[in-house]
Amino acid sequence: MKLLLHTCCGPCTIYPLDVLRKEGMEVMGFFYRHNIHPYTECQRREETLLDYAASVDFKVIVHKGYELEEFLRRVVFRESHRCRICYHERLTATALTAKRGKFDAFSTTLLYSKFQQHDLIREIGEAAGKSAGVPFHYQDFREGWKTGIEASKRLGLYRQQYCGCIYSEKERYFNRE
Repeated sequence: MKLLLHTCCGPCTIYPLDVLRKEGMEVMGFFYRHNIHPYTECQRREETLLDYAASVDFKVIVHKGYELEEFLRRVVFRESHRCRICYHERLTATALTAKRGKFDAFSTTLLYSKFQQHDLIREIGEAAGKSAGVPFHYQDFREGWKTGIEASKRLGLYRQQYCGCIYSEKERYFNRE
């Protein structure tokens, strides 16, 4: 199966990529960047992902541009639903890219994180896939959480401390006492 894997960063790609390849899938990555704040963080995550990808012969499509303002406009006054909005944007962009690239299915490294809302990701992924005409491949990669972290540390990869949006950055660093 030819699968397009939405990749949020290098460290979160390690375990899912390994599992999918062991299952015999041909995997290509897709890096979506409009939700990541600040831009320097976006650049650092992209560079880390591309460096890792080069080391394991993993091709990655990088979404062009940086439409942070558009992302924020969609989230403002709906902050309590920001993850739903963000998942929808990332998974829809991945599904459409998978359709254009004639992939058999698409998935996401968000399914690796124990901090993400798996039921919501699955719901949105399946809806995006149905709309685009490309199946969403759900697979729970959380069992490899520690394995991926250990591998990213061993490889010396930059490991971010928040999901990506300005809101998650605030939650991570504001009032840390």
